[in-house]
Amino acid sequence: MRTPILAGNWKMFKTVREAVDFVKQLPADDPATGVEKVICAPYTALPALSEQLRGTSYLLGAQNMHFAEEGAFTGEISPLMLKELGVHYVIIGHSERRQYFNETDESVNQKTKAALQHGLKPIVCVGESLEEREAGRTGEVVRRQTEAALAGISPEQAKQIVVAYEPVWAIGTGKSSTAEEANETISQIRGVMAAKVGEEAAQAIRIQYGGSVKPDNIDSFMRYPDIDGALVGGASLKADSYLQLVQGVQDARR
Repeated sequence: MRTPILAGNWKMFKTVREAVDFVKQLPADDPATGVEKVICAPYTALPALSEQLRGTSYLLGAQNMHFAEEGAFTGEISPLMLKELGVHYVIIGHSERRQYFNETDESVNQKTKAALQHGLKPIVCVGESLEEREAGRTGEVVRRQTEAALAGISPEQAKQIVVAYEPVWAIGTGKSSTAEEANETISQIRGVMAAKVGEEAAQAIRIQYGGSVKPDNIDSFMRYPDIDGALVGGASLKADSYLQLVQGVQDARR
């Protein structure tokens, strides 16, 4: 049985003080069991959150990283730097990185390999644009992105990867794929992974849904066994909403 994972992606929100205030609102003795809880914060907040989350059931995530250990890459952060801070997860290939910062399938693969090499768990994002969806190319797009992300990765390494299916047209728009549509695409992604790294690894890899997930709709997605949690943006920015999301995952999987 795959453990569902709820990851909050704060994007470019929250100062260090605001991030610490958020964590202080989380229950010290969190009642939610059977759900892996991750907070993916801006770089500036990672050191403070690392201290605040130590000894709790919440895990720290970064939103991006460079694939090199070090070098003349102004403004970039290496996997070694993240590892030193106690980061467990790192988002790779988010659609906003692909759209605004020239992230490619090749760089996603390089970063995924680097994360695995340094003991970080990559949350690899795949998903189609509205234009691609309307053209009936969803399967083609997620297949290409998934195959590229897994290139050169062994079945054992692949088991450490989390994949987030995020239809680009649903991110931050208030629109979301229906749970049935999301499950269908996620099942296709799992089939691509089975062909790439084997059935055993494919069944071990967790696949989240992302795209305007909120406390009032998360249960509909989590009722499908192939959907292993959610990568959530705006609805993860308030502690009460984040906790409702965690509870929604837990309740749906009871």
